[in-house]
Amino acid sequence: MTVCVAVKVQDCIVFAADSASSMSIAPPDGVPVAEEVWKHDLKVINLHRDLPIMAMTAGLGNFGSMSISNLTKEFRIQLMKKINKKKYTIKEVVDSAQQYFQLKHKESRARPDPHHSFEFWIGGYGHENKHGEIWKINFHNGQSLNPIQLVGPMSSPSSVHWGGQVQAIQRLILGYDQSLWSILQEQVSDENQLRSISSKLQEHHTPLVRHSMSVQDAIDLAYFLMDMTKQYFALLPEADIVGGDTDIATITNHEGFKWIRREHCYPIHLNMRNTDHAE
Repeated sequence: MTVCVAVKVQDCIVFAADSASSMSIAPPDGVPVAEEVWKHDLKVINLHRDLPIMAMTAGLGNFGSMSISNLTKEFRIQLMKKINKKKYTIKEVVDSAQQYFQLKHKESRARPDPHHSFEFWIGGYGHENKHGEIWKINFHNGQSLNPIQLVGPMSSPSSVHWGGQVQAIQRLILGYDQSLWSILQEQVSDENQLRSISSKLQEHHTPLVRHSMSVQDAIDLAYFLMDMTKQYFALLPEADIVGGDTDIATITNHEGFKWIRREHCYPIHLNMRNTDHAE
């Protein structure tokens, strides 16, 4: 399980994710229960050493015996060999990532699980694209769905998006979570009435993000949403399925990829000849 947050403002894109990874079991009623939780998973990754492109993951932490973090690093090696740094698009990167994970999922022979999904988020600035884009690749029930462009050249310059265990964030920003909307859909059969309710609910969204926010403000917002969600799950009477350290990275057109917060599994003082991060 996990929670991840993407914040887009005029000056940057911020990705943030927790580091909890859980092993679930399916009891007779079919509802999965977290049996064990690890707190050191890698979910935010620099997707190209020389270009402003990054990724983060939510949902499944492995395909069969292959961890998503190692698969992503293998994809990065392939991407850096094939991409034309002087002429590329983020859509090109998204298509390559989807093909790669489709192949790896097939090779793993992983069984489709209706209770789990996999999300692979990609954010970046394409060649001569000053706006920045955010895409999401979804696997559900073992099937790869078409990529979704959450932020594009024609989108609002500011927005916030979330994935994984999102109840707390939805309640704060939207005023309700998906469970309430599901109840409304069950009780209200008229589509026009549902659209009217949705429109009225949108009027009460909490406007936490604005396009004029600085890079630091966008980072602070991402960290706040992450910390709030971790505290929310820590107080619930169940396994702490969201937690561990929070990894945060940002990309801009001028500075490229930068780590803001990063768990070091290789202590710097023991690895002085290496870079200051674990990838």
